[in-house]
Amino acid sequence: MNRKQALKAMATTALGSVGLPQLAKSMNALPSALKGDINHSVCQWCYGDMPLEKLCEASKEMGIKSIDLLNPAQWATATKYGLTCAMAYASDLGLTKGFNDLSLHEKLIHDYTTNIPKAADAGLKNVICFSGNAKGLSSEQGLENCAKGLDPVLKVAAKYNITVSMELLNSKVDHKDYQCDHTEWGVKLCEKLGSPNFKLLYDIYHMQIMEGDVIATINKHINYLSHFHTGGVPGRHEIDETQELYYPAIMQAIVRAGFKGYVAQEFIPSRRDHLASLKQGVTICDV
Repeated sequence: MNRKQALKAMATTALGSVGLPQLAKSMNALPSALKGDINHSVCQWCYGDMPLEKLCEASKEMGIKSIDLLNPAQWATATKYGLTCAMAYASDLGLTKGFNDLSLHEKLIHDYTTNIPKAADAGLKNVICFSGNAKGLSSEQGLENCAKGLDPVLKVAAKYNITVSMELLNSKVDHKDYQCDHTEWGVKLCEKLGSPNFKLLYDIYHMQIMEGDVIATINKHINYLSHFHTGGVPGRHEIDETQELYYPAIMQAIVRAGFKGYVAQEFIPSRRDHLASLKQGVTICDV
């Protein structure tokens, strides 16, 4: 299952009605030079109907530095446009099959130990991983299984200066039964592994649904967070005044925390001009 399939049902969901005065910005305007305190990226799967080259070209023009969630065959396309892939795929198993499943460890270890050196050769710094669905596993056993499978992967990651990042996803709306669905669980895994090469991908949309307290959580656990994804709540659409989160404040908290990684737009555009929506999202987050 890929992200487009998993979230397709959400694509036409009505947007929330909570207004945030003064947040809406021109859909057609972008500063001539971004401020530089946020490293901007965009998730390719949200624009799956658009050729990757077109997305790269448009992103470059907007000041976006990265295209997220590309597989190894796609990395060179981003490089061609002077972009990186700030969060890359290293396995094709998807979201539901992850390191909590002992029967998948052989394949996962093979995939990651094969593709981590390739990522380093391509100048990349982060690869994504998933816990997988619980399928009856207790929280404790799922954590133990993940640690067992990730340990040999992290030895290779350390050798090549790559960070392996497990994504936090909601199990309430989009990814039923996903195990790594709370920040505290992910932090426990980070502490158990004890490796600077393992961190968490904090998806703001998902964690707002599961636990809220977004800014407080970022402040508390910033040392365990390698990357951020955006998305409007509810519905995972534009991050403007049509939804409940106030993204400028969240971005300011990220900057104040000293974060130097990337923030990737991962909302599903609901408007006809998808690139205008992307441009707006970048503007909102460029604090």
